[in-house]
Amino acid sequence: MKEIKVLGTGCSKCKLTMKVIEEVAAEQGVQVDLQKVEDLRDIMAFRVLSTPGVVVDGQVVHVGSVPSRDLVASWLKGAGA
Repeated sequence: MKEIKVLGTGCSKCKLTMKVIEEVAAEQGVQVDLQKVEDLRDIMAFRVLSTPGVVVDGQVVHVGSVPSRDLVASWLKGAGA
């Protein structure tokens, strides 16, 4: 199972990022532990200055825009259901 955190204070891009990740994971049959991180101190701990940010298994993998479905799929590749 992949642990994925979406960093952001609740903007529309952050919400869309959550939705895209949920949809791609469901399509691939991959279970994810998807969390929304809204506290600015927690976001800054990842050194993310532009949201949305995405953290997969502790590593920042995307910052500043809504990731494409293909990019999200690449993060989930190899993850078991």
